[in-house]
Amino acid sequence: MIGIDLGPATSKKTARRHDPGETAHVLVEALPYIRQWAGKSIVVKLGGAAIDRESDLALAQDVLLLRSVGVRCVLVHGGGPQVDTMLRRVGKEPEFRDGLRVTDEETLEIVRMVLVGKINRDLVSTINSQAGEEPVAVGVSGEDAGLLTVTPADAALGFVGNVTGVRAELLHRLLDDGLTPVVSTIGANAAGQPYNVNADEAARAIAVAMKAEKIVYLTAVPGLLENPKDESTLVQRLTSSELRERLSHESVGKGMIPKLKACADAVDQGVGGAHIIDGRVHHSLLIELLTDHGVGTMVKREANW
Repeated sequence: MIGIDLGPATSKKTARRHDPGETAHVLVEALPYIRQWAGKSIVVKLGGAAIDRESDLALAQDVLLLRSVGVRCVLVHGGGPQVDTMLRRVGKEPEFRDGLRVTDEETLEIVRMVLVGKINRDLVSTINSQAGEEPVAVGVSGEDAGLLTVTPADAALGFVGNVTGVRAELLHRLLDDGLTPVVSTIGANAAGQPYNVNADEAARAIAVAMKAEKIVYLTAVPGLLENPKDESTLVQRLTSSELRERLSHESVGKGMIPKLKACADAVDQGVGGAHIIDGRVHHSLLIELLTDHGVGTMVKREANW
């Protein structure tokens, strides 16, 4: 078991006092979930809007804790806001169609630079900084060894690809070696041409190919809301068919459509459950997976809660 660096020790005088009974209850509540997920694969997709230094540190600790109890985590990341910032810095205005980025040749180079060269490296570094003396995170691009094979999605979108193949054995091999893959979502076609891949869809394809038990989307919203302006209207549980019925609802923003569709597709294609949770809430991954009530929206194929 690796050590997890949670930062400088807090003195007894300044330490927050916890009710021992409450602490024991949390640990006991988590135990059956730990047993349930041990040895299973979970794909965690981190959205760019939920990426910041403090949230990344909390996520790193969550992933390392899950790893230490036998959960096989694969982290897949996007980086939309960061790409937008870089595009504007070079004088290009981001363009979207139905929630997907229009990607010309120049935009593709910027996407690769931001996702592979910046965000992926930062996430790997953050996880390894919390892993003590045994670094475990390894960065992987979908271009590497044909991890993500794609075909063009739509000529109007430019270099945007749909995933047609996932070499899941590469990820399983890394996990078998005790490593934690961190995947940036650039794929390539058979000729080696890179394509931008929607990270929600890439995570779905990876989860299905790996026969994952769970796919978890960390976003900048609490989950699916009946009223996008009222977080108290969180929909905690629904089936994939119920979710599909909501895709055309006016309350669902265009940016959420690929995420919701990916959740429905994932569970219909064999993933045990899909979750949409707020990645800005520290340790939301642990709360969602290891407690009875969770913090976000859970999607399953059948309503066998």
